[in-house]
Amino acid sequence: MNLWIDTTGATRAEPLYGIPPVERLRRSVKHLDAGVQVVLSGVDAGRTAWPAARPEVDTAALGARLRQALAGGALVAIDGGNAVDPRLIDVLLRGTSPCVATRGEGAERAVVLRLEPALIDAIPADAQTLREVADALLAAGRIAPYDEQDFPAYVNKLRRSLPYWIYAVNDKATRRRLERQMFWDNYKGSTDLLTRWVYPPLVWPLVRLCTRWGIHPNTVTVLSIILTVVAVPLFARGDFLLGFLCAYGMSVLDSVDGKIARVTLTDSAIGNVLDHGLDIVHPPFWYFAWAWGLGGRSMDDPLYASAVWLIVFYLGDRIVLGVAKARLGFALHAATRLDGRVRSFIARRNITMTIMALALLIGAGPAGLYLVTAWQGLTFAWHGVRTLWLGFLARNKARPAV
Repeated sequence: MNLWIDTTGATRAEPLYGIPPVERLRRSVKHLDAGVQVVLSGVDAGRTAWPAARPEVDTAALGARLRQALAGGALVAIDGGNAVDPRLIDVLLRGTSPCVATRGEGAERAVVLRLEPALIDAIPADAQTLREVADALLAAGRIAPYDEQDFPAYVNKLRRSLPYWIYAVNDKATRRRLERQMFWDNYKGSTDLLTRWVYPPLVWPLVRLCTRWGIHPNTVTVLSIILTVVAVPLFARGDFLLGFLCAYGMSVLDSVDGKIARVTLTDSAIGNVLDHGLDIVHPPFWYFAWAWGLGGRSMDDPLYASAVWLIVFYLGDRIVLGVAKARLGFALHAATRLDGRVRSFIARRNITMTIMALALLIGAGPAGLYLVTAWQGLTFAWHGVRTLWLGFLARNKARPAV
């Protein structure tokens, strides 16, 4: 199976987040099976090629080039001037029947085709675009629209279903609109209130700035790690103002790095380990530092004991959520709309640190720590009940609801 990319319109298309279309395609296909050959076809194919791709410099019409390519076997055909969902490329390469996936209308219409050699005779040799090829094949009844019911729309990392996308980025206005759309598409389906409603006005300009300057998401992650670590001694010595400035700075950057990685297709294994590892590991250190900063220095002190219980509840909650994911095959908060809504205010970092910050602001720091501990305990109990029901007792296997 070949991935055939027409490079004719690639140089005229607008780059999304500073990434030219062909470079975006290169990043999209870097994890394809070794048996897939990427072919770049067009008059400027040599200028846009990369080491793993085979350039075929040719001045003939697209239809003639596509017919010639099909003589070598089945292929997936893409317009190199379009931005294409990597998931769609992978699904069509694994498919078994001819089809056309379409998005947009008029000048913004974009298509991806899965073709077989038997269709050569139905492809107009003088066709200039893949849209013309798709229209000819559909009119002749030789190809069918891709059935979206077959598309694996659920994205585990985002805890939501996201239809496939194909973008024709023909002008600056379209580019700006699509960049904004991609930004919002990469928000998780279930997340806390601050991440969903408070942070976006800060995250959006930071994502644009970082992509414009070419800042790698791992660089942002490292900066958030530094802020996380610096916050611990600040909390422990009672310097809560600076501590929470670092904490909220880290929390905002925790949204920024993931967005950059997804919209620029620069996610990496080390980045995932750093980002998610940080999210899991740091809260106990902050919780203990809060108690220490408030004067809780021994187990005889209620503040110290509260921090210990808070950490126990937190670790227990993480274990329960891990069990739920293992049983369900996806995150618990995607199981039902109820679980998704509850995710917005349960005891996770952004919620617990906001409770604590507000308590300190009104001079009730100890009460804030006790409240956070109680809230974490209730969250632990809630997740335990939901995991027991959905993962072990419910008759029907749960499916992602978002």
